[in-house]
Amino acid sequence: MTAPLTPPHQPQPHDPDRPPPVPPRPGPAGDPITAAEVIQGVLVTAVSAVAGALLGVLWLNLAPRVLLVSDGKGVYLRNSEGEYAIGADGTFVVLALAFGAVAGLVVFLLRRRGGVPLVLGLAVGGVLGSLLAWGVGTHFGPTSDVVAHAKAVGPNVPFEAPLELNLGIAALLAWPLGAMVVHLALTAAFGPRDPDPWEHPKAL
Repeated sequence: MTAPLTPPHQPQPHDPDRPPPVPPRPGPAGDPITAAEVIQGVLVTAVSAVAGALLGVLWLNLAPRVLLVSDGKGVYLRNSEGEYAIGADGTFVVLALAFGAVAGLVVFLLRRRGGVPLVLGLAVGGVLGSLLAWGVGTHFGPTSDVVAHAKAVGPNVPFEAPLELNLGIAALLAWPLGAMVVHLALTAAFGPRDPDPWEHPKAL
């Protein structure tokens, strides 16, 4: 008489009484992107872009102005040692960072689980909002035709220079940067946690 190949205390390979293996539970990072999340991301992009108009109005009213003067032959800075041009860029960057921080906070409070569409919406919406703010400030600010403006006011009469962004792309990225940093920091600190599969193991 020969001994069985499989010890009696171990379940048979096809034992119907053996519980099936528990598959690993995917976390939010592995969940598929739903249509609702895409719509939410589009809404975040649209609202952020529209809010850029408010940023442009604030920049137009709060940014320090550069004064120019003409002697009839050329146009010069009234105060050659002034730092108003840098102040205009700084005002835009500070306002854009504030708008981005508020956007990141609001999105986190409305949907704590986050998601790729929301993050992309914050980034793209921040860039579009900054572009709109730039356009509003330059369009409704002093004219960019400095020569015509100088002729209109006459010689030795100070007039405002066009509102410009000397930092260019760096200033336009302040909004999305502020939004991403605040949203990611809040999600890491107060966002929902994935369940730990080892915290409550099932008894075999």
